Amino acid sequence: MSEPEFDPLLALRTLVAHEVRFVVIGGYAGSLLGSPVVTGDLDICYARDRKNLERLADALHELQARLRGPRVPEEVPFQVDARSLEMGDHFTFSTRGGALDILGTPSGTRGFEDLDGGAETFEVDGVRVRVASVDDLIRMKRASGRPKDRQHELWLRALRQEIERPEGEE
Repeated sequence: MSEPEFDPLLALRTLVAHEVRFVVIGGYAGSLLGSPVVTGDLDICYARDRKNLERLADALHELQARLRGPRVPEEVPFQVDARSLEMGDHFTFSTRGGALDILGTPSGTRGFEDLDGGAETFEVDGVRVRVASVDDLIRMKRASGRPKDRQHELWLRALRQEIERPEGEE
């Protein structure tokens, strides 16, 4: 089965409608902050308290989430509920809005509270979402150590320099 077209707004609207506490991270967060890196998935860091896991599970049901990955046969049963989410930390899903990766504790962080403290609120097509700071995105990319993340880290460092440059200075 092919992946649905990437529609991050569908996932963001659904998560917000269910009052899920989350911070947008990864490539989509970088693009919201001004990075030119194009992404095909939405990554979020979610709060791991029981109430939030229940709201997240409800949102995932609405999005018709199913496990995604190179070694995940379609017939593998996975119950999307608060208990299952509590048992893991990182999940990759295919949803009606495309690929959605949810991380409780992204590399280099202590989780939601850590990232939410430095996050900014952005309005994306009428939806207010928390977006990780450039410094936190850099920290996560550096900690992951993957080759593609090293390249993204360079773009994010250039973006941070651009943001910090005094107005009118070139």
